[in-house]
Amino acid sequence: MDDNKSRKMDVVGWVIFMMKMVVMMSGGVVAKGGAAAGAGQVSAMYVFGDSLVDNGNNNYLRSIAKSNYYPYGCDFSGGPTGRFCNGENFADLLGRLLGVAAPPPFADPATSGAKLFSGVNYASAAAGILDETGQNYGDRYPLGQQVINFETNLGQMRRMMPAANLTRFLSKSIAVLVFGSNDYINNYLMPSLYTSSYNYNPSQYANLLLNHYARQLHALYSVGLRKFLLPGIGPLGCIPNQLATGQAAPGRCVDYVNQILGPFNEGLRRLVDILNNGSHPGSMFVYGNSYGAIGDILNNLGRYGFKVWDRGCCGIGRNQGQITCLPFVTPCLNRNEYVFWDAFHPTQAVNAILAQRAFSGPTSDCYPINVQQLSLINF
Repeated sequence: MDDNKSRKMDVVGWVIFMMKMVVMMSGGVVAKGGAAAGAGQVSAMYVFGDSLVDNGNNNYLRSIAKSNYYPYGCDFSGGPTGRFCNGENFADLLGRLLGVAAPPPFADPATSGAKLFSGVNYASAAAGILDETGQNYGDRYPLGQQVINFETNLGQMRRMMPAANLTRFLSKSIAVLVFGSNDYINNYLMPSLYTSSYNYNPSQYANLLLNHYARQLHALYSVGLRKFLLPGIGPLGCIPNQLATGQAAPGRCVDYVNQILGPFNEGLRRLVDILNNGSHPGSMFVYGNSYGAIGDILNNLGRYGFKVWDRGCCGIGRNQGQITCLPFVTPCLNRNEYVFWDAFHPTQAVNAILAQRAFSGPTSDCYPINVQQLSLINF
């Protein structure tokens, strides 16, 4: 028998199967294509963020942060699309669980008209909460511009749907915002390029980010969005790009990098409490514990079917993380056994686990409720 066919069950397939079982045991019904019918109350998903969820916006920008070439997408049905992964990213997999199609990229000229009601992806590789973050990669849509882009689409939607209907539509949609990683790895941790970083200690910098984040969240709330998923930052000190700096002993993460993320993640969870405490009536904000979920995977590789965490599946140099995946690089064959796909991004197998934990996990994964519960709220 072919060795690949004789391997243990594909990690992604296993996770999706387990997600179906969780939904059925909790009283939901699994619809065609693996979507949870219990989550069918979601109108659409609007995705904001960075390369962890970008699905092609940077293809249309003058940026060196692009992934519209093989071997990116080598396990994706559409091939290389601009997703920074071997297959589906977190937003793709979460959308499947919610029963909504993966929204098209905002920058694609075809994303217009009735398509806007199927959701839109505004995420941009190298983007951050701060406007200047990621400027070393060229053009990108930072958080503020992504909010403006959404408001542009909303203006078009208002011309196609009566106001009362649009209000209900937006109240049943889910906004997913994945930000913060670049504000550290492509800003704070590059003080020679971003000299303003010298002005802040880690707590002060986290407060700067969170204050800006809160203003943009309020802007999205003010134009009608009501359900928000806000994942925190994962353990960046463990990604191949940081391991490649040589600042950690073999088998260890760069502890300093992980430690400086604490004020941001803790502050984001507190911000969720504040936003849910009456200041934004008729809404729900949810914190996703990305740091804890990925940390659990890293600490329990075998339980999740992984074998390799300390180098990328596709990359160049130390830890396959000094230079990220390029067209001439041959990726590893056992991709489902790798935690990281390239210098910065997780594999599809990890994304599937993160999506499942956000969708149906306990409060330690998703606080104060999970995304499945969020989807069933009526405002």
